[in-house]
Amino acid sequence: MTGHGILGIPDAGAFLARLTRLERAIPVRLRSSQAGRTALWARLPWGVLVTREVAGPGPGDATVSADELLAALAAGNDELPARRDADWRWPLPPARVQAVESVAAAELTRLAAAAAGTLREVTAGGLSGRSVGQRAVRDALLDHVALVVTPAEGDAVPVSQRLVQAVSRMGFLGPADVDGPGARVCTAGRWVGLSAPYGVAWLQPVQELTVMSIGGHPKG
Repeated sequence: MTGHGILGIPDAGAFLARLTRLERAIPVRLRSSQAGRTALWARLPWGVLVTREVAGPGPGDATVSADELLAALAAGNDELPARRDADWRWPLPPARVQAVESVAAAELTRLAAAAAGTLREVTAGGLSGRSVGQRAVRDALLDHVALVVTPAEGDAVPVSQRLVQAVSRMGFLGPADVDGPGARVCTAGRWVGLSAPYGVAWLQPVQELTVMSIGGHPKG
């Protein structure tokens, strides 16, 4: 049986533990990269791709269930869980990435907390005296442009609250009580990303979203 090839157990475990809190059996794609490292990819329930690179040569290119891989790592099992390649249906951003601007971790944490607070308030008290469903409020907040960065050359880059919530909920910014490095707003083709100290979140514009055939992995 193929091994998972992950050596950075604590880093991979932290990534998987965050994922399973959101959705227990979420698909995780493992892609071997250069210099003996492996990129772990997953798609969050609100449509954002997240990735973290960890030590270890990996299995090449395989998709497994997050909870099964987490259990294998916790048990010290070197075997790759049952492959679920057909469960991965999303393209990946292009490899060529351009950094646009840096954003302080404290600012991103503030934006994430403000959105969470608004969700609680509106869900509990309604909007202008009218009852509003939690899902409708959540979707409206996630679609909100949290910030806009303007490069020296080119168009302004809007950063969706979906990306802010992704780096916050996945712990990519590091401990909240530590004044660490922030995140870089990046672009890759039509994709917009937030590259934080412990991982990267990517969002593809709605008009560009593509459901891939289950016959094989995307090559992008």
